[in-house]
Amino acid sequence: MATAAPKDISPTDDNDEYGLDDQPAALPDTPAIELKLTMADIGERLDKVLAKHVSQFSRSRIQQWIEAGFVTVDGQPAQVKTTVLGGEAVRIEPQAAPEDTAFQPEPIALTIVHEDAQIIVINKPAGLVVHPAAGNWSGTLLNGLLYHCPALAGVPRAGIVHRLDKDTSGLLVVAKTLAAQTELVRQLQARTVHREYLALVWGAPHLKGKVEAAIGRHPRDRLKMAVLESPSAKPAVTHFERLAEGVLDRHRVSLLRCQLETGRTHQIRVHLQSLGFPLVGDSVYGKQHLARFFHRQALHAYRLGLSHPATGEECQWQAPLPDDFAALLASAGIDLSALS
Repeated sequence: MATAAPKDISPTDDNDEYGLDDQPAALPDTPAIELKLTMADIGERLDKVLAKHVSQFSRSRIQQWIEAGFVTVDGQPAQVKTTVLGGEAVRIEPQAAPEDTAFQPEPIALTIVHEDAQIIVINKPAGLVVHPAAGNWSGTLLNGLLYHCPALAGVPRAGIVHRLDKDTSGLLVVAKTLAAQTELVRQLQARTVHREYLALVWGAPHLKGKVEAAIGRHPRDRLKMAVLESPSAKPAVTHFERLAEGVLDRHRVSLLRCQLETGRTHQIRVHLQSLGFPLVGDSVYGKQHLARFFHRQALHAYRLGLSHPATGEECQWQAPLPDDFAALLASAGIDLSALS
């Protein structure tokens, strides 16, 4: 394990760091629900009536159960838009939603850079979602961690304290115990965790620079973040240094080393785009007519430094560029020796 003193750089890039909030519990075994509709229900749509009678479940979930055949009326499969006549016997067989069973172990290949009794350092590949969420309730890093180390089921969020975006590769630290997680969260909040990223951008920024601009939810596109002056925007600071320049199909590109003082959602991507230098391959914040050059945002978390939560030792790890990123740099004529 290589060691070096970490600098005062923030913990995250693509998403805010986690706290210690509890993970959601799975839907417990629930017996079938049987009820008899009343005269007060006459004329109403079935899904609306059932949402009123079994209010512990959302109307949308009840609609899903009806469409899947888990609701019967007088012994016959129900229809969402059925009009209630009054007096019908309804049987509902509650089913778990995907998110209810998201925290399950799955055999997912993990590239482990370091592991001891307190922490795991992982080199996450691009394409792997870190934490279950809408659209990705399985096949995530969290699922793989629970399979690799079942004891993580007893640690909030399976020990994950910070995230990388799905299409960002690189280093993540995971706590294996509650004590380690508490200490790592403290370091993240104190901004003593050192993280460096490599980014390939369109254009040629200054040799060195600092972006200090608050970031908040985009006012018109809720899937994006943006530099804002709104009171709801959070302060964000990014430092960058130009390491090398190259060309992709006659377009200038630059390889940057980025360091963070804050950990806001999509911070590097938003800050560099605000300067007019979006990441190559970034389909959200990048140049759409140049999207063909790379299949993801060219962003890699390549260096991680922290104080070991148990020993206090100053530790540092480095993850080599993934093959696709290295090939992109080669095609731009950028020598990887620039990283040394």
